[in-house]
Order: sequence, then C-alpha cells, then structure tokens
Amino acid sequence: MPELPEVETTRRGIATVMTGHTLRTLIVHEPRMRWPIPEALPELVREQPVLACGRRGKYLLIQFPHGTQLIHLGMSGSLRRVPLDAPRLKHDHVEWLFDESRFLLHDPRRFGSVLWHPAQNGDVLQHPLLQKLGVEPLGDDFTPAMLFAHLQQRKLAIKPTLLSGQIVVGVGNIYASESLYKAGIHPEAPANTLSKPRVAKLHTAIVQTLSDALTSGGSTLKDYVNASGTPGSYFELHSKVYDKEGKPCPQCQKPILRLVQNQRATYFCSRCQRR
Repeated sequence: MPELPEVETTRRGIATVMTGHTLRTLIVHEPRMRWPIPEALPELVREQPVLACGRRGKYLLIQFPHGTQLIHLGMSGSLRRVPLDAPRLKHDHVEWLFDESRFLLHDPRRFGSVLWHPAQNGDVLQHPLLQKLGVEPLGDDFTPAMLFAHLQQRKLAIKPTLLSGQIVVGVGNIYASESLYKAGIHPEAPANTLSKPRVAKLHTAIVQTLSDALTSGGSTLKDYVNASGTPGSYFELHSKVYDKEGKPCPQCQKPILRLVQNQRATYFCSRCQRR
C-alpha cells in the first residue's frame, strides 16, 4: 500500500507541474472506486486553475478556487504523469488533462478514491475523512512528549496503535515494522508500558525512517510508482526487517520472524526487540 512517504513523493511530483496551471478536462473512465466518484465532478473542475497541491495523511489535496479534490491511492494505486499521447493502460481510471501535461490515476483494485469538498463547506481539513487524523510525523507537533502522553492512554500493542493513525498519521505497516526494529521495541509490547526513554527512541526512529523513505522516493512493493512513473528505492537502501522472514537480523544474525497483527504482517527480531 502507498504510505505517507509514497504519497508525499507523489505530491511533490504533481505540485511542480499542476500548481498554477488550468485543468482543461477531468475524464472519469471508471467511477466505481472505494466511494463512487461524483458524477458532477468533471464539470465542477473543468477549466479551473490549480492553486496548490497539498497532503494530509495519505490523502492528496488538489486545491481549486471553489473547492478541493481529495485523492487516496488505495491499496495499490499511483498517480503518474504521462505524455499527452500515451495510451491509457488497463486500470487507468481517471485522468487530469492540462495544456502540456497529463496525469493518470492507476488503481487495479479500485480501493482508491477521488472526492470533492466544496469551499463553501469550510476548511477541507474538517472533512470527515481528515478531521480525526493524528499529527503529521515530520511536523513540529510530533514530539517525544506528545507521543509518550498518547501512548500512556493505550493498552493495545504498539504496532497496531501506530497503524491506527489516531496519534500520528502515515506510520503504515512497512515503516512501523522498520521503526520498531530501529527502536528495539517488540511489536506486541503494550503501548502504555513503554518508558519515556524507549518512546523517545521510537520517536527518533519514526522520524528517521520516514525521512529516509522520502529521500529514497518511497518504497516499492508490487505496483507503486511515483508521479514520474519510476519506483522508489527505500527497500534496496534502508529496509532491515520488512518482508525478510528467515533472513539474518543485521545486528545479531538471528532469523527475522513474522507474525500477524490485526490481519497485517509484522516482521521483527526476537532478540533485538524486547517487550
């Protein structure tokens, strides 16, 4: 699944091209996404200038004078720039056409979404899908003290606590496993049992892991490519445990283990990560 670094990498890619330009046409080839694409959306944004390309959590926010498009890449989606005359591929469901550029939303599983928030409804950050999200992990609001205070209120295991997105957004399955490994914390450790020093290590690990992923253009599992159509390189450069069951731990050489938490695979070292 595209996680925060992948979505931010995509945002940066589209922002340099879309911002300040007029969207000539939005073409919806397949409206049956996670939520149906509003039938009126193409007419609403036709011949409208793009003011900014933002992001909140894993949602891309394309801002127009009269509203904002919310785009989610789902489980296997990507939003990429293609030549104006490039053939549309199977599973290319939506396209944004500008004078000199064209973008296609590719989503084989159709778990993504393209929604509309009218400006008259107020700040887009108050949209029901966004208003309850946790803080951004690379922002000033995400501090060790803030993380510790919130974890003290959670008895759930630390890995699914991070995945919930209620404390901090964007620490998805891949990067949660990597961050917990760096911090030496067992993924099944109850969140409220972690001491302040251990939470401080976890905070540092989360920031470092996501920063490394951004620098590498995100990770690549199966389908993900960035806005220019190229894959990320996080796994080749930085990954220590994710998807490496049975391989030796980089620190102690004990085989990496795999367990399932809330139907999500978790990878860890039983020697280096303690409860």
